[in-house]
Amino acid sequence: MAQSQNAMGSVLTASALTAKRHSVWPGRFPESDALALRIHRAISWIERAERESDDHDAVFIFYWIAFNAAYAQDIRSAQDIVERGRLGEYFSRLVSLDTDRRIFNAVWDRFSDSVRVLLNNKFVFQPFWNYHNGMAGYGDWESRFQSSRNVLSMALGNSDTETILSTLFDRLYVLRNQIIHGGATWNSSVNREQVRDGARILTFLVPVFIDIMLDNPSEQWGPLYYPVVK
Repeated sequence: MAQSQNAMGSVLTASALTAKRHSVWPGRFPESDALALRIHRAISWIERAERESDDHDAVFIFYWIAFNAAYAQDIRSAQDIVERGRLGEYFSRLVSLDTDRRIFNAVWDRFSDSVRVLLNNKFVFQPFWNYHNGMAGYGDWESRFQSSRNVLSMALGNSDTETILSTLFDRLYVLRNQIIHGGATWNSSVNREQVRDGARILTFLVPVFIDIMLDNPSEQWGPLYYPVVK
């Protein structure tokens, strides 16, 4: 699905990222370097995703694993608010380091229609599912959804890329859970649009995230969940 295109705003391939990794860490990557191992693992999943053609479910899953490999940290807390805070910090750092504004252009130009559709889709809004699963405290999911839309409307008006990006990945995470936890049928027509759009967005953005990290190896990207243990 991913295609080799130029660096002026298109999809970066695993081979291009691997070549850049070799320029940062010549020879075999150092397993003791958390970022090097993080990048190595992420690229391996991008390479796997590139073997797919029209299977958007598979592409979405493989690029999400690549994203997890690039981002995931040993956070020592399972609270959603902690995880979201760390994810927000990650996106804030990426946006601030994105001197070519590739993330900005992706969110506000290339995928603007798809992003808006996903952000306004109740089926990828977790409180909606919490309510329908009978969880206490979510009878007000509609007002929560409207409040979220109000915040997003302000973010859109202010070109607040960090807020849009964080919320977008929050919605994509719900879609990820539906697929990974067996809450969706493979190649289902019911959620086809959001899976297809999600796959396209991840296909572009995840390699850009990795490329930015490669450009800034001295930044503190955090410890690994699963380091190499011999």
